Amino acid sequence: MTGFGSVEGPLGGGRVFIEMKTVNHRHFSSQFRIPAELQRLEGEIRTQLRERIERGHVSLAVRWTELPERSASVAVDLERATTVRDALVRLKAALGLPGEIDLGFIARQPEVLSFAQEEAPEIDDADLFGLLDRVTDEVVASRDREGAALAADLEARVAAMEARLAQIEGWAPERLVAERDRLRRAVADLLDGRLLDETRLAQEIAITAEKLDITEELVRLRSHFTAFREALASEAAVGRRLSFLGQEMLREINTIGSKANHAAIAEAVIDLKTEMEKIREQVENIE
Repeated sequence: MTGFGSVEGPLGGGRVFIEMKTVNHRHFSSQFRIPAELQRLEGEIRTQLRERIERGHVSLAVRWTELPERSASVAVDLERATTVRDALVRLKAALGLPGEIDLGFIARQPEVLSFAQEEAPEIDDADLFGLLDRVTDEVVASRDREGAALAADLEARVAAMEARLAQIEGWAPERLVAERDRLRRAVADLLDGRLLDETRLAQEIAITAEKLDITEELVRLRSHFTAFREALASEAAVGRRLSFLGQEMLREINTIGSKANHAAIAEAVIDLKTEMEKIREQVENIE
């Protein structure tokens, strides 16, 4: 979900610089820093971004690099200016002061000169959204590159888990043989030389075999591996699906571990959990 992009272009008679960053987030969220002239478009901007970015926190900054020309006018209050001048003439005569009345002094008096409010620049919304499309293209391309690298890493980890799973499948039958021999020795010790009931022993071995059987877990885990790979190959947003599959994979691994009853299998389960933890961390970075 990490990406970056920036563009600069003309807008409303000036130029703007747009920068967009995205970081990990469970859902879509956004934060804008844009000029006052564009704040009326925040809702439309957010809608356009959500159409292309489903997950992640989006930071969008827009600033003027060249301000558009603004029309402004100066208003002159002749009546007030005349009043000030006449008052100065009377003051000059009353005090017998020499010199001319200064125009600058009159102009500096309150409300003699006033600036009319500047008109906002005329902005074509299509121009802004065209620039927004360009910066979003850069961000999406950046995220795609990161996604490809993450997909390769995840694929390698799934392949490593499959190799470990194949070893577990090879060791699984050994447990039943070992358990059968253990039960036979234990029963023989208890019988102390008396005849062994092979039927009863076979029943106990069957019950134990059912408790230790991990065939279903192995089949489901391989099925999850297949679904995980299919999701990685999809063009759609698959972060949540991968997260769910990761939970299911870990569930099956934990069940295999609880039934292990075999040192090598227990060690392999630890390796599977280690890879699974790394996968779950990486999945948090995927849209």
